Amino acid sequence: MASQASFHDQVEGLDFDLLAERIQQVRPEQVERVLRQDRPRPEDALVLVSPAAAERLDDLVQRATAVTEQRFGRTMQLYAPLYLSSECTNRCLYCGFSHDVDTPRCSLELDEAVANAKLLHQQGFRQILLVTGEAPKRYGVDHIDQVVRAISPMFDSISIEVFPMSLADYGRMGDAGVDGLVLYQETYDPRCYAEVHPAGRKSNYRWRLEGPDRGGQAGFRSLGLGVLLGLTPWQPDAVVLMQHAAWLQRRHWRSRIAISFPRMVHSERGYAAAYTVGERDLIQAMATVRILLPDAELVLSTREPPELRDRLIGSFVTRMSAGSRTSPGGYLTEGLGEQFDALDDRSPAEIERVLREQGIDPVWKDLDKGFRV
Repeated sequence: MASQASFHDQVEGLDFDLLAERIQQVRPEQVERVLRQDRPRPEDALVLVSPAAAERLDDLVQRATAVTEQRFGRTMQLYAPLYLSSECTNRCLYCGFSHDVDTPRCSLELDEAVANAKLLHQQGFRQILLVTGEAPKRYGVDHIDQVVRAISPMFDSISIEVFPMSLADYGRMGDAGVDGLVLYQETYDPRCYAEVHPAGRKSNYRWRLEGPDRGGQAGFRSLGLGVLLGLTPWQPDAVVLMQHAAWLQRRHWRSRIAISFPRMVHSERGYAAAYTVGERDLIQAMATVRILLPDAELVLSTREPPELRDRLIGSFVTRMSAGSRTSPGGYLTEGLGEQFDALDDRSPAEIERVLREQGIDPVWKDLDKGFRV
């Protein structure tokens, strides 16, 4: 797969229906052939997400677990999201922050953001993810810059999951102290993307798709990708996601790629997932990533229930959130207008105990920020 000026060049014109048919037509002997390889390639994703590969799920899990232990050891990075604003101009059909949802809106003042960050620091976190809706005229680059500079002394890694920015603004974020970007495409299928993002800044498919590349150009140490499982048949989206990750790895080799597969949960506007994605599907997607992209981080959020999260500890997940609140200020107040329901509401201390019981070392701090290039 040759390097191109933009990953959009690869997605443009891609026939997702044909891709889905090819995935369904994968034969067991093709799966066996890939699993016999010492180092399967990202191009083999089409085979490993297939129904034929689902029949070999135990083999996929076993191999993915072995690769994880070899690359990462028995460790788990812990992080917490800090929601700064629920203001949003988008009209995403599935999101509790959608502009046309009748829900309380809130943006934290600087002192409120710092107070919430201090609590997370006291709980042990040294990696934090700042989250906003997409309303940059109400809560934009200036606000985020102020928060990052104020809390930077408390954290060794600060990532942002906000609206897509220009290269110049990502550079400004880096100067303030941000070292990681999380920007989920939600779905790579342009038809579905247009249907579920009918209005707002997020309806610009290409601007969002090219955001991680701009983050790589800005020098971010971590680039987070993801698709929201349930919007479309999950397999084609997973295949294109892995192609995107591999493209970014080649182009920005100093950046680590992090991948997440959040599944649809309750939406404030009552949106029902168009496709059911079971736990076995999620496990197959994550195991495939680990086998084909052995150095990528695999992230598991509190969207998933405690039982599943506990089962995936010690397998191929390398980063987990803990004690998450999905409304602005939710760590110090009741919190109104959540983006989604967190199914695992255990405290960070409880998550740490579960990890240690399974022989996993919790990692509150990854690299020291003094090592940032």
